[in-house]
Amino acid sequence: MRASGVRYLLGQGVENIWKNKMMAFASFCVLLISLLLVGLSVLVSINISSMIGGVENKNEVIVYLQEGTTDMEVSELYGELIRMDNVAEAKFYSKEEAFEDLKGNMSDYEMVFESLGEDNPLIDAYRIKVKDISTIEDTLAQINTMQHVEKIRAPMDFVNTLMEFRHIITIICGVIILALIIISLVIIANTTKASVFARRAEIQIMKYVGATNLFIRIPFFVEGMLTGFFAGIVALVVTWLSYDALVNLLTQGTNVMAIFGMTSIVKFGDVALPVILAYLVAGTFFGALGTVFSTRKHLNV
Repeated sequence: MRASGVRYLLGQGVENIWKNKMMAFASFCVLLISLLLVGLSVLVSINISSMIGGVENKNEVIVYLQEGTTDMEVSELYGELIRMDNVAEAKFYSKEEAFEDLKGNMSDYEMVFESLGEDNPLIDAYRIKVKDISTIEDTLAQINTMQHVEKIRAPMDFVNTLMEFRHIITIICGVIILALIIISLVIIANTTKASVFARRAEIQIMKYVGATNLFIRIPFFVEGMLTGFFAGIVALVVTWLSYDALVNLLTQGTNVMAIFGMTSIVKFGDVALPVILAYLVAGTFFGALGTVFSTRKHLNV
């Protein structure tokens, strides 16, 4: 096909949008709403996972050391802990620090602490944070085999509950997103069919005068592609503005939100590039694909 022919067909595609403003606007709105539903659902799912991860990061394991462990042995144990794949952080927690914290938390029992005098019944420890709580049992078993470890205290009930909650949330979010994608595709397909059906006479006339299938399809392809592209741009702008406004609203009460792991909310800037690409590519692809497939039936004359 000549360059002039390609330019003509591209121009026809752009012109068709203006000629069929109502159907083009209907397709645009359906694509826009579909992209928003799926896009916002994915962002909500990402943030739920991030919040659960924020709660996981607050999960702490205490490794108590044996009495009489020397400073060199304490340092060697630190090296072993920090080299473990699943250990994110390890901090030495001396028995003096622990005793001061205990007295601060139990100020009503001052007389009991005074009776102890200089005696400190506590022992040195390491406070560690794990990267992945799903493998915490293996990590604890590995720590238990290390020298100079007296015992380990880990909130296993909390860990098991959190893991079960994360599993349930992942399934629910996955099902919702999949359902929205399927519903959106069905609605987009029906809308593009209606748009093409309204111009079936035009297609049939072009077919009767000898136009090839490709010649007929290209303007529809361009029309659907442009409609989807602009729907993707508007969906991106709406998502960006509404998401930032919601994040600002939620993070105003920082202290309250921190309790629920809200400090782990993902900023839009952190996911901006994949979101932009997803909106523009998905909008353009489904807009063009839906229009091209919808013309197939009317080409058989």
